[in-house]
Amino acid sequence: MTVRLRGTGLTVQVGDGRRILDDASIEIHAGEVHALVGPNGAGKSTLFGVLAGDVMAQAGTVELDGRSIDRIRPRTLAQQRAVLLQENTVTFPFSAEQVVRMGRTPWARTPAAEEDDGVVAAAMAETEVTGLRTRAVPSLSGGERSRVALARVIAQSTGILLLDEPTAALDLKHHEDVMRLIRSRADTGVAVAIVLHDLNAALAHADRVTLLADGRVTATGTAAEVLTAARIEQVYGQAVDVFPHPATGVPLVVARR
Repeated sequence: MTVRLRGTGLTVQVGDGRRILDDASIEIHAGEVHALVGPNGAGKSTLFGVLAGDVMAQAGTVELDGRSIDRIRPRTLAQQRAVLLQENTVTFPFSAEQVVRMGRTPWARTPAAEEDDGVVAAAMAETEVTGLRTRAVPSLSGGERSRVALARVIAQSTGILLLDEPTAALDLKHHEDVMRLIRSRADTGVAVAIVLHDLNAALAHADRVTLLADGRVTATGTAAEVLTAARIEQVYGQAVDVFPHPATGVPLVVARR
């Protein structure tokens, strides 16, 4: 698989010298869903921000298609990678459709702008927010806002998707719908990096998993290789059982109670 994003030796420290990311390396491949998992404070969102080009590392490099990300113009970068943050606060009364249409901004005054209407409509249909298109975003529920934000990212039409906890506010159905949508994007060749707290979602949908703890990469590999009972207990401090689903055979993580 082609490496679209590569982070090498990434270190981020705060004012007191504490490292919230410590010599972390990761590769995001075209056609794969790569899940970043780990306990709270592990450094997942910081690594995510560095890969997106939004957080500056004190050491290390990030390359997009072999080119240093800090040498890529913001508009060009926005045409190549789309970013969904944990917080998607919209305080002005923009409609859902207006917010989704913002995802087309990098393509303004290019031939791709002719596709805006169709792309926006398709993104809203995929995320099941077409019926919300005239609603003011501040009036939507948390889950509805999350799906509108995802539609905006999908409408950006990039080959790399960076998604920070896109399912956190969603109910069961929409959680699974979103994960299937992300899976389908990867199957078309898109490189997807996704921060997840749900280890079972990582086991069910991710091709590759990177597990972080205390700002360091603990393990990288397939979900089954990385998310073993022993490693989960070591990193999370919680005993678990990992066993195959009786119907699908996909590993399941269940906390011991």
